[in-house]
Amino acid sequence: MISIDGLTVEFGVKPLFKDVSFVINERDRIALVGKNGAGKSTMLKILCGLQKPTSGAVSVPNDLTIGYLPQVMKLSDDTTVKEETRKAFADKTKMEEKLKKMEQEMAERTDYESDSYAELVERFTTEHERYMMMGGENYEAEIERTLTGLGFTRDDFDRPTREFSGGWRMRIELAKILLRRPDVLLLDEPTNHLDIESIQWLEQFLAQSAKAVVLVSHDRAFVNNVTNRTLEITCGHVEDYRVKYDEYLVLRKERREQQLRAYENQQKEIADTKAFIERFRYQATKAVQVQQRIRQLEKIVPIEVDEVDNSAMRLKFPPCLRSGDYPIIAEGLGKTYPNRLHSDGPGQTVFEGVDLIIKRGEKVAFVGKNGEGKSTFVKCIMGEIPFDGTLKIGH
Repeated sequence: MISIDGLTVEFGVKPLFKDVSFVINERDRIALVGKNGAGKSTMLKILCGLQKPTSGAVSVPNDLTIGYLPQVMKLSDDTTVKEETRKAFADKTKMEEKLKKMEQEMAERTDYESDSYAELVERFTTEHERYMMMGGENYEAEIERTLTGLGFTRDDFDRPTREFSGGWRMRIELAKILLRRPDVLLLDEPTNHLDIESIQWLEQFLAQSAKAVVLVSHDRAFVNNVTNRTLEITCGHVEDYRVKYDEYLVLRKERREQQLRAYENQQKEIADTKAFIERFRYQATKAVQVQQRIRQLEKIVPIEVDEVDNSAMRLKFPPCLRSGDYPIIAEGLGKTYPNRLHSDGPGQTVFEGVDLIIKRGEKVAFVGKNGEGKSTFVKCIMGEIPFDGTLKIGH
């Protein structure tokens, strides 16, 4: 499908990519991995034609379609969620308009026996058959299924996109890309703004519907569930592992251990050669051997060891007093926001009647769809916003 041959990208003295070659095949599910700054997002931009390499070639068949989801995007503010998503079917909507005009013309004309009318009917029949072969009006149902899978409710469909945060607008763009059913999907951090249920839906969609996928993600579980091949960008090269991410980690460790052994052996060889040269440089009887060793040293190609990202966040908290047995006890906790449009109207209840006891030492996760009130619940516990019910905070 897509062939990358001898790709080199230079931004400064050290090339980002150097003589990289690989092929993306149909049904490949590729995880593009590497440390931050290795060039993962740059590679996606090159694959979709948004960025040109310094040298090398990216061969893409003329009839191949590519869908690209960047980390940052722009959406129109003048459309509703459904109208914006419907743009994925621009070819079908144009065909619908064409068919409607032809229908209207046939209804207004009365020269039923004329050749031109017969030609109009024939054109309409041909275009209608094409339209039905493309799925006809089924795309409306597809739009709703996809938006629902990505976490939107039916009430959201007719809301303006400007009312949504950047994360939700990313979902709209993702929906458009998925609905176009491209031959190759390029996804840059697709799960950044998705909740657990939406991620699970996306995993299922990619497994059942997508053709080839190349993705960048820090969500290890998502990568493992979706991909079957791993391309690692390291030292300006791409190493191809035809396995899932977890298996790749094992193979990469083995590979790096082999590289380290080879590197250490080479360094010993270089050190021994240099020592021989220095020892016998001025002895005439060893002149030929010294020159041989010098040429041998010049021909050595340095072995590179794959880079490993050892960066880590190091936090140190000051010691604190032992807390009580129950740091948090909530009874009938609830939160309702007032009606913004009608002051005397019913408010928006985020949650109500929550009874919760957290014991000392427990590790608690608040999970749920976006907008269900996880952050609001934490703000109630922190005393940042008013709430209903009672909340006891232990010492």
